[in-house]
Amino acid sequence: MVRTPTSPVRSEQPIPWRLWKVAALSGMASYLDAALIVSIAVNLAIYRDSYDMGVWMAGAISAIVTGCIAVGSLVGGRLADMFGRRRVYNWDIFCFALGAIVITLAPNDIVLFCGVLVAGLAAGADLPTSLAVVSDSAPVESRARLVSFTQVMWVAGIVVVIFLGYLLSDSGMVGARLITGHLAVAALVTWQLRSRLRSAAEPSDTEMVREPAATPAPRGTELKNVWNRAALLPMAATFAYYVTWGVGANTFGQFGTYLLVTVSGASQSLATGINLVFLPIALVLTFVFVRIADTPWRDRLFYVFTVVQIVAFCVASLTAGALVGMLVFFVLYQISNPFAGEASYKVWSQLTLPPDTRGTTQGLTYAVSRGVFAGVAFVTPALMEYSASVLLWSITACMAASAFAGVYIVRVLLRRSPDAAAAPADLGVARA
Repeated sequence: MVRTPTSPVRSEQPIPWRLWKVAALSGMASYLDAALIVSIAVNLAIYRDSYDMGVWMAGAISAIVTGCIAVGSLVGGRLADMFGRRRVYNWDIFCFALGAIVITLAPNDIVLFCGVLVAGLAAGADLPTSLAVVSDSAPVESRARLVSFTQVMWVAGIVVVIFLGYLLSDSGMVGARLITGHLAVAALVTWQLRSRLRSAAEPSDTEMVREPAATPAPRGTELKNVWNRAALLPMAATFAYYVTWGVGANTFGQFGTYLLVTVSGASQSLATGINLVFLPIALVLTFVFVRIADTPWRDRLFYVFTVVQIVAFCVASLTAGALVGMLVFFVLYQISNPFAGEASYKVWSQLTLPPDTRGTTQGLTYAVSRGVFAGVAFVTPALMEYSASVLLWSITACMAASAFAGVYIVRVLLRRSPDAAAAPADLGVARA
């Protein structure tokens, strides 16, 4: 009988503190990714007024964040597989800190643009690398819990920046610098802690070469090992899930407040307050997902909540963005998102992608998906103005497609996965 990586026994295995430390330090990639995007959105009006910024520069700075994260994911994931995940893991967070410092101290919009460029590339590079580091360090019976903990950090990044933006909304450029300054401090502290992690948490030589009797994918980090069925099938499936789900999530992440104000008729304060009320719910439920991530309930609840999520978007679409319908939408969406969202994508990727090329393959799915999100974001305001119903029904269709992709991953790919995945033969140096 084929066993899946969600055996009930595994949920009862305690996780050592050192592995939670690896997950937390790796989760800072998700925290900083979310916090960078949201901080630029929160501070953009302040930057525009303080730097006398034109509309094209404002648009370029908004677009470059997503674009650089996409490019960084593609390049960083590959570099991590080639030259050692721990090495890239330490340097990309340091580069992010430099970029955040430049953003914080920028005297004009050109310097701000350069800082966003550096921080975006570094944040993108850190996403697939940090997830691969967690998977390499974790035993299979606790891998899903440790990987999904990074999603808690992602939600926390959004909550912290929105809360800071609310508190500092009347402080102008000083508040904007405090928000981005906290990113620089967090990145530098993380860099210091990560640099000390090697001796305490890196697997021994014996652990690094341990593998199942029959590994379903060729070993090695060469590009040819990315273009085979063992890598392409899970990469295509997880990409299909993430890109279709992410169209809706990214749209409401960037334009949720805008939609509530322009379509639903809510005031700016009410629209902001709705986000502040519902985000903590998502954070708490993400902790619940972490608790069940290594049990059969992870995928059972996916079936339930992916339907709830589709219903949420149907309500928004049927009411054409009316305020009452949007309130119902936000309740259902924030309840369902932790169990049928990015956390699922992260866990499934680490359980199904070949271990030696996890950085490269997940970097590809991140990069292409973020590129799609950037393109969708570019046309969203115009589409919203043309017809909110068309926009909402299009997103609903994407959510339905993500449900089908998720069911395929659970029903087919996870059942084919071996009980344990091997750690790469070398995490620290390039292979000859």
